[in-house]
Amino acid sequence: MSTSAAAGPAAVAGSGRRERRRIPRWLELVLIVVLALALAALTKTFLAQSFFVPSGSMRPLLQGGDPARTDDRILVEKVSYWNGDVSRGDVVVFDDSQNWLRVAAERETGLLRAGLEVVGLWPTGGHLVKRVIGVSGDTVACCDAQNRVTVNGEPLDESDYLAEGTQPSEVEFSVRVPDDRLWVMGDNRQSSEDSRAHIGEPGGGFVPVDDVVGKVLAVVWPADRRDLVERPDTYDNASLDE
Repeated sequence: MSTSAAAGPAAVAGSGRRERRRIPRWLELVLIVVLALALAALTKTFLAQSFFVPSGSMRPLLQGGDPARTDDRILVEKVSYWNGDVSRGDVVVFDDSQNWLRVAAERETGLLRAGLEVVGLWPTGGHLVKRVIGVSGDTVACCDAQNRVTVNGEPLDESDYLAEGTQPSEVEFSVRVPDDRLWVMGDNRQSSEDSRAHIGEPGGGFVPVDDVVGKVLAVVWPADRRDLVERPDTYDNASLDE
């Protein structure tokens, strides 16, 4: 009896200990990948997204379309427009809802690339990058007696971003920007299919504000071109709002 009584407590104590189960390594890996992809998707949707620049319409600020070098990769941030409006002088990426890109480049297919596009790790097509020249209510025209683009009658000093010798526009125009629309132009004026090229179309060449994905914050690749993209001083002229 004494032997049986001594064994009872020991048996009870042993049964109270539970071994901690480890999550299988393969499941840990799956969870890490899922969390990483979810974080990337949230970042793409609300904070920032990267894009290639495949054309030369924004030279010299952004390089692209030149076989001799890698197209720039830019970082587009979305935070600035959460509670603020798009400003004149901003370089923006916007959706091509009006089919300005009539000839789409051939795209690779496959589940891997499709998945990377969804989470923002591979740039999608159907987007353009231009500089905002006029916002809702502005009258944008070119050119004045000194061959300058004007906004509400005030000339812009575009020497900060136009290549030396570049004409502000080879096409004369004068437009008033409707509500919730933007007038955009490429810095490489003679090689940019921007608002000027679409004046006669149903949208009048104006870009809906809702199409704007975000503002170009920086060039992040190639390494030798890494730099912030800043808004030119000429757009700080208070007379533009008068």
